[in-house]
Amino acid sequence: MANHYKNIIVAVDGSKEGEYAFRKSIDVVKRNPGSTLHITNIIDNRTPYERPVVDQVQKQSEDLLVNYQAKAQAEGIENFNVISIYGSPRSAISKDVASTVHADLIICGATGHNAVERFLIGSVSEAIVRTATCDVLVIRTPE
Repeated sequence: MANHYKNIIVAVDGSKEGEYAFRKSIDVVKRNPGSTLHITNIIDNRTPYERPVVDQVQKQSEDLLVNYQAKAQAEGIENFNVISIYGSPRSAISKDVASTVHADLIICGATGHNAVERFLIGSVSEAIVRTATCDVLVIRTPE
């Protein structure tokens, strides 16, 4: 099959857009038997935080990924991996995670949590599209 995806990354951040991207990723994985879904959350480390805040952010990431892991299992997805790393979401997804898992598709929401950053330096999804070496599927929320 020429368009068979084997390693699919879905970027989640707890936003409504991330949820839509996750739902679409389930559909894509089901249409690509034997593929692996890499549920990914990047903990933004560009701003220095005090230890209690870092611990809280890490706990939120873990809780988010546990929630998505349960949803994937409930949908019958057998091959999945959860990834939580520190870095800049703008580059970590398309460079670090994608190369580590040998991604052939990245699925992300069109927008996410940080509207101010999007205004100043562009969106994470825009950066992924520009820098990824694999296919990228950007999901928009329904109107």
